[in-house]
Amino acid sequence: MSKLITVFGATGQQGGSVIRTILQDASLSQDFKIVASPAISRSPQLKLLPNRESRSRLCPILTDSSKADMSSKESLAQALKGSHSVFLVTTPDWGNAGSDAELVHGKNVADAAKETGVQHLIFSSLLNVTETSGGKLTHVPHFDHKAKVEQYIRSIGMPATFVLPGYFMTNYTVSGMLRKGDDGVYNLAYPVGRDAQFPLVDIASDMGKYVAAALKSRSDVLGSQILAAADYYSPSRILAEFEEVTGKKTQFIQVDSDTYKSSIPGPMGEEMLGNHLFIENYGYYNGKSLKESNDLLKKHGYQPTSWKEFLEKSKASF
Repeated sequence: MSKLITVFGATGQQGGSVIRTILQDASLSQDFKIVASPAISRSPQLKLLPNRESRSRLCPILTDSSKADMSSKESLAQALKGSHSVFLVTTPDWGNAGSDAELVHGKNVADAAKETGVQHLIFSSLLNVTETSGGKLTHVPHFDHKAKVEQYIRSIGMPATFVLPGYFMTNYTVSGMLRKGDDGVYNLAYPVGRDAQFPLVDIASDMGKYVAAALKSRSDVLGSQILAAADYYSPSRILAEFEEVTGKKTQFIQVDSDTYKSSIPGPMGEEMLGNHLFIENYGYYNGKSLKESNDLLKKHGYQPTSWKEFLEKSKASF
């Protein structure tokens, strides 16, 4: 009999990647039946029906579940009832300084998973910037809150694996970090040096691969962190490979902290500044190697998407 896996954020990049990967994997598609509710998928208007195609291209086959309110442990417990595994991604409360909603939601799901006997909680986590920096960088809550949720999951004895996604390659397409100037040159402006190390991940294609590897190696990865990134890339390498693939000219511009912060409105400016200073001064993964995590992928027949491969399929975005 197939086991149930409940996927949070089913219509987003991470949850969508998990669903596609399971459906496309011969063994996992037999082992698991995917469950998501409109609330869990963050798209209340989306109707998800058993064994029918959803209108969302990200979620071809889903099953109805009870509506789940991330603020309500009772509704979460109802939604998770019968689930063997859960993939959880929490959403930052961008622009709302001081909000702890992401932390509360993560803890609520952890409690509901524990209460309903979930056997494997896979959480999309990150490092605690405040602690890792020794209190020097204190304004990166979208990292800190996830790290605190991970700490809480561990504290309640929940069987879990933590997949830490790297720096999204889509930041250079969707978010426009590579911007074309009036002279036709593409500019990359960062408050860090050209040798800073960014662990890049094609999140929509690859997050599901790391989660699938965790599902297949459950007994080996319980309690472990899996680092989801193809490789470390410096701005110099990012631009060199961009030029090689696209044939377009680039320029790296190192800006001062105040200039960078003022280029992004509201509290997010300070948060993204802290994020990038953390990468340069401490390391996105605090200096950890990606080899063990990517060896796990290879063990199960997966390969991470390189920056060049991402660029090849994203040329139309530039």
